[in-house]
Amino acid sequence: MIPQSQLQKLESCPSGPLQILPLTGAAGLAPGENGHSFKAPAPKTLTLSVAIPTYNEGKNIGPLIQRLTTLLDGALPHDYELIVVDDNSSDLTWQQALALTATYPQLRVIRRRGARGLSSAVIRGWQGARGQILAVIDADLQHPPEVLIELLGAIQQGADLAVGSRHVEGGGVSEWSLARRVLSRGAQTVGLLLLPRVVGRVSDPMSGYFMVRRSAIAGPLLNPKGYKILLEVLGRGGIDTIAEVGYVFQERQEGASKVTWRQYIDYIHHLLRLRLGGRLGLLQQRFPTQRFVRFGLVGLSGVVVDMVILYLLHSTLGLPLTRSKIFAAEVAILNNFIWNDAWTFADVSMLQKGWSARLKRFFKFNLVCLAGLVLNVLLLNVLYNLVFGQRWAYAANLMAIAIVTFWNFWLNLKLSWRVTQVK
Repeated sequence: MIPQSQLQKLESCPSGPLQILPLTGAAGLAPGENGHSFKAPAPKTLTLSVAIPTYNEGKNIGPLIQRLTTLLDGALPHDYELIVVDDNSSDLTWQQALALTATYPQLRVIRRRGARGLSSAVIRGWQGARGQILAVIDADLQHPPEVLIELLGAIQQGADLAVGSRHVEGGGVSEWSLARRVLSRGAQTVGLLLLPRVVGRVSDPMSGYFMVRRSAIAGPLLNPKGYKILLEVLGRGGIDTIAEVGYVFQERQEGASKVTWRQYIDYIHHLLRLRLGGRLGLLQQRFPTQRFVRFGLVGLSGVVVDMVILYLLHSTLGLPLTRSKIFAAEVAILNNFIWNDAWTFADVSMLQKGWSARLKRFFKFNLVCLAGLVLNVLLLNVLYNLVFGQRWAYAANLMAIAIVTFWNFWLNLKLSWRVTQVK
């Protein structure tokens, strides 16, 4: 059983944008998601705080803490802290870490409930840290703990940021497969294309092993996405001098890898958010993605209706393509209106009840879609006669539908269903 005194080291907190405050010796508040605030670090400061994000790393946490403590007791006796930030692991990693605090007084544990993500866990750990230097290391022992001392030396010699790199002298990736190497380099190349002034500052922007001066990132709200926190530090921090230390990425011995295809999607989204800054949020506000997805799904049902009717009229009955297309599209328009009114824009429809209001919406929807139909027919004939050739009527039809979908959604958003009037 964990002593009651150790349970005080266990915290629960929300996720969201967090702010690192400078250590001024006075307590303060830092904003979190939805207005939540957390107390700033205690007045007593330390030289180094190491954040260790965990999720189901119960087999690795003990050996890692032991190795880190042995190293840092020699380099910074009584002048560092280790902060485990666990995302409520099903294997109770947080509980095992708490049990270690009796042996390692420099260890603190944060258990996050209702939040998950490596990068946001690191920011949460740093926010409550007392160190003038902030570091991050993975809990799976793929980052050799011994390199931490070299990173500390680089910071003490004047660097604002010291990065453990797999792509400089002394670095490597041990037994990675060719596919994994290609994915890693490909992700770096995408980063260089989208955000060259940030990603190009280091040889290994995908690294999750580094140290940074607190003063370099104190102030701005940090809101990383996915697992590549270094992008957030480089993109939003005041980083002048950067040092790189080579290390060989080790193979995991215990537990399972957390890297999935979703991590690469988050990486691209993070790059775009840094590249566009506040403009990405503005674009998201102006373009309601969730509604468009629903509109698109309804549109797919309309495509099926459209293609079936077109096939029956043109291929089976032998009617001319243009005439068949007009009739097929009108049937699909009726299908799409019914589903959009009941699902995509259901909140608006509920405020505009009655058959009269519904008929007005259908009239507007039909006008917009008929205008789109004219565009669709023109595109179909151009693609059918000039691009694809007469063997590919259905491919031409699909491409024309895709182009017109954006036209239909945007105009219907502004005319048929006035969503801007709905809170």
